[in-house]
Amino acid sequence: MTCYAIVPCAGTGTRAGGEGPKQYRMLAGRPLVAHTLAALAAVKRLAATLVVLAPDDAGFDAALPGFEGARGWVVRRGGATRAASVAAGLDELATRGAAADDWVLVHDAARCLLRPEWVDALIDACAGDAVGGLLAQPLADTLKQAGADGRVAATVDRSGKWAAQTPQMFRLGLLRRALAAAGPGVTDEAAAVEGLGLAPRLVAAPLENFKLTWPADFELAERLLRARELLVAAPRAEVAAAAIPGACRETVR
Repeated sequence: MTCYAIVPCAGTGTRAGGEGPKQYRMLAGRPLVAHTLAALAAVKRLAATLVVLAPDDAGFDAALPGFEGARGWVVRRGGATRAASVAAGLDELATRGAAADDWVLVHDAARCLLRPEWVDALIDACAGDAVGGLLAQPLADTLKQAGADGRVAATVDRSGKWAAQTPQMFRLGLLRRALAAAGPGVTDEAAAVEGLGLAPRLVAAPLENFKLTWPADFELAERLLRARELLVAAPRAEVAAAAIPGACRETVR
């Protein structure tokens, strides 16, 4: 089984505010997209990750110098919509030798809190599946349908409803057909595949895998990334302290 990742990275993220594309905004000392790509790079079963950029992108090379290599690929053929960018990415993978039955995991650049183990769980769940699937989360909140006046028009039954996340994992040939049939307005790969009459598998993932969309999302992501750094640093500090001879340990304290 061969798996590739595609990261559409051609958008501007206007809802996020700030200057420039949101994927290059700094979070916990690194550009947002650097966190995303680091998580994918840690998934050993991914043969390569292809980043799809806008033709005039001027930020990626500065944000991630040295990314391109054996497992990091870039193509500057991003389109005006997500579907167009993903389709361009699929074409590029095929050009580089990917087969129609190879798996492709499409992941949002702005889901920078992704963990490698969540990707591995998706691969494990979908590897033997005839269709493929996506990370998602069962909805816990009560849903309201808004009216044109900004007031509640109805309460929507939340049972059986899930919030779609990414990665979304499908075979290259199937996804190409699905996107071609769905057209440029489709908002995610699973919806395109559903349009062919197929039912993708839902693989549970945590709320932490959220997409940074609004200004407040960046503040939350910063705190979560900093908290992760502290959790990683704490065991290292304990190991280092244990290596200090007992007579010296009190001096260090």
